[in-house]
Amino acid sequence: MVRRFLALSMLMLFCSTGLTMAEGDACRRIDHMGAEYTVCTYEPAKADIRIFNVDESGEPYGSFAALGKALWRDREVMRFAVNGGMYHYDMSPVGLFIEKGVERSALSTRGGWGNFHLLPNGVFYVGDGKAGVMETQAYAGSGLKPDYATQSGPMLVIDGKLHPRFLADSDSFKVRNGVGVDGEGRVVFATSENPVRFYDFGLLYRDVLDCDNALFLDGTISSQFIPEMKRQDTLFPLGTIIAVVGSLP
Repeated sequence: MVRRFLALSMLMLFCSTGLTMAEGDACRRIDHMGAEYTVCTYEPAKADIRIFNVDESGEPYGSFAALGKALWRDREVMRFAVNGGMYHYDMSPVGLFIEKGVERSALSTRGGWGNFHLLPNGVFYVGDGKAGVMETQAYAGSGLKPDYATQSGPMLVIDGKLHPRFLADSDSFKVRNGVGVDGEGRVVFATSENPVRFYDFGLLYRDVLDCDNALFLDGTISSQFIPEMKRQDTLFPLGTIIAVVGSLP
């Protein structure tokens, strides 16, 4: 019991101070078209980027805190985390989910209702020190076998072009978060601090963050764990979680 208390106390210390957990200036604030964004950038060859959903017992982590405790037991820590896509009522992923090279949920190519089915949607994947974002049909024909992957939608940017259904004068404003890969192969996570249009969010990724391909992860539940900014969002339950993981010293 004492050992567990000490471990959890140390975890909360790291979360509140960012000691040993920040990767330099990975995260920054950007102003774009009247809105503020938090942007975090990682090199997949150097950062250990993983995607999580359930623990060893099959229970959804549901929060950054629960995932952080599980990693701590393996002498690992979260350096960064963000919600990683949409989920069903039981917290299981909507569409493709790959963990440690094993496909836990199949790729979805169907149409339907909601942002996920605002086609084209896409896949974020990581493997062999590289990462990518790819439109779903292109991914289906690619033959890729990544270590980790998550599917979401809609795509924000597709081969340098904004999603064809985005409107510059749309009246749909929401807090949104996404992921892209820039011209140097770095993974770029962005979360709006204000409600924004899809169109404006796509422009941020294409014109400011240099991402020819970028994927929307989710809207209202957009959450981040950023120790260097002393941030750990807890308002909403989380399904899939994308995390940058490090080893304890």
